[in-house]
Amino acid sequence: MTTSMTPDPNKRPRCPACLRAVSSCICRWIAPVQHTVDVLILQHPLEVRNAKGSARLLHLSLPNSRLLTGESFASNELDTLLAGKYNVLLYPDTPGDRSLGIAPPPDLDPAVLDDLSQLRLVVLDATWRKSRKMLYLNPQLQRLPRLPLRDTPASHYLIRKAHAPDQLSTLEATCYALMQLEHEEARFVPLIDAFDGFVAQQLSYVTPAIDNT
Repeated sequence: MTTSMTPDPNKRPRCPACLRAVSSCICRWIAPVQHTVDVLILQHPLEVRNAKGSARLLHLSLPNSRLLTGESFASNELDTLLAGKYNVLLYPDTPGDRSLGIAPPPDLDPAVLDDLSQLRLVVLDATWRKSRKMLYLNPQLQRLPRLPLRDTPASHYLIRKAHAPDQLSTLEATCYALMQLEHEEARFVPLIDAFDGFVAQQLSYVTPAIDNT
């Protein structure tokens, strides 16, 4: 016996690539960029369906990237994800976290930056509060040396409230980190430009059109 299922008329079709509703697909903003440093994006579950999130666009634009979702990862899973390369966590030094029992990170060995093909950049895609919780729940991440960003421009992330003037979107922070590591700014500019288009698209959903007639 066969059973036919009637499609739910209230369920909007989704793009299989960006996972958004087809009517708000962001695939036109994908800007593939060649990069040497591997990128591992660990995304908090609350960010998966967040329309303002930039991690999916980042992942689709970086061929040497992986995107996984979770808050607390199994120890053996993280060991597998971090195996084979020298890992650097894209995260500022936060001395205040010592009160949470988070150990200070080890120093970044400058010598490892000589062979970028053996380097992996680990990125946490979450709000500031949730990223600290991810760090707290995953001791392996606490033990990674950190990469602080230097002299970054102001954020173009106009669709999400920042808790500090220098806070960036996941996409922006990762692009600036890759520029810093690979000493190649121009190669990543098209992705930053595409991000501006993505932001404008999201703003169009909340900003009423101006009638110039």
